Amino acid sequence: MKSETLYLTTPKSRQWCHIALFFRNHRRLKWTTIRLITNGAKPKRKEFRIRHTLGYLRYVGQVQLVCSEFKKRPEGRRKFLACSDLRVTARQIVLGYRLRWAVEIFHKNVKQHLGFEDVATSGFDSVKAHVHWVYCAYILLHMSPPRLSGEAKSLGDKQRQLQKVLENKEKRRVLQKLTQIGGVQRYKDELREALADA
Repeated sequence: MKSETLYLTTPKSRQWCHIALFFRNHRRLKWTTIRLITNGAKPKRKEFRIRHTLGYLRYVGQVQLVCSEFKKRPEGRRKFLACSDLRVTARQIVLGYRLRWAVEIFHKNVKQHLGFEDVATSGFDSVKAHVHWVYCAYILLHMSPPRLSGEAKSLGDKQRQLQKVLENKEKRRVLQKLTQIGGVQRYKDELREALADA
């Protein structure tokens, strides 16, 4: 990183610094407070402190630089962001980062719980179909299928609850068949057919 004056007065190969050091050297930049709404089950308003300025990023050129942290936890992790679009505001940069982070969480969930990376084919159409099925499973799990309790928050919890519901459904079907007149014999015949086909 370089400030505008350093960029204009020094050789292009010298005096670049890390963005954290850049903001430490420019402490005169004032903190401003912005408020953003979280997009969870219960929307909350979070306050961030930000400092921003123009600077030069090596091999990129002029960028907007933003230093952001939670207002109530200033000892927490600071985020340093750079944006090459000089028309956007610092608030829009922080908001864009938060939206991008939601996309990263989505990809982590579909890889971890829904087998996004477990495609065993190399044909493009097959891979595309696999991706579409994984996305469909994600959407269905987030629509809260019937008989799922609201206490399941994570994707893994919803998957486990849905598995139990499906197992119980099969048990109920067997129980219903066994309680019908002649149901025991019909169930035995069904089991014999299934074993013969296997």
